[in-house]
Amino acid sequence: MTNQVECYSDANSNPLDSVEDLLSDYNWVYSRMDDENIIVEISGKSCKYSLLFIWQEHLSALQLRCRYDIKVKPDNMPLAAMALMNINETLWMGHFELSRVGLNPCFRQTCLIHEREHDKFYSHVEDLVDISLVQCERYSAAFQMLASNETIDMEMMSFAMMETAGES
Repeated sequence: MTNQVECYSDANSNPLDSVEDLLSDYNWVYSRMDDENIIVEISGKSCKYSLLFIWQEHLSALQLRCRYDIKVKPDNMPLAAMALMNINETLWMGHFELSRVGLNPCFRQTCLIHEREHDKFYSHVEDLVDISLVQCERYSAAFQMLASNETIDMEMMSFAMMETAGES
C-alpha cells in the first residue's frame, strides 16, 4: 500500500490576502477596494506615504507603489527629472517616477508571483514593503527640496541624494 500525502496548495488564493495579514500585523489601517487593490497610508520620518498594492492575476504580478504626500513644484520639474535619472541609475530594484499630473514622487516595483504559499509570500511582501520604505526615506530630503519654494540647484540636490553612513 502506498502512502499518499495530500499537498496543500494556495495556488488559487489571492496574494492580497497575505498583504492584508502583513498590514494587520503592522497595525496599519488599510482599505481593500476590490480583489486587485489595497491602499494604506503610513507616516515616515519626514512625510506620509500612500502604499498601493495592485494584483494582476493574468500576469501573476504584484505591484507596490509608495507615493509621497508631497508635490514637486512645477518650476523644479527639470531638476526633478535630472534627480530621478541619477537616483534610478543607482537602484537595483524598483524605480522612482514623477507624475506630471499630480507631481507626487512615487517609488514603484513589481514582482512576479509563481508560488503563493502564504508563509513564503508573506515574507516576500514584507521585503517589498521594507525595500520601498527604505528607498523612500533615503531620498526623502531630495524630494522635500524639490517641493520647497527655495531656489535649488543640482549641486544642492547632489548633497541631498548623497549616500551616508548613519543618521543624525
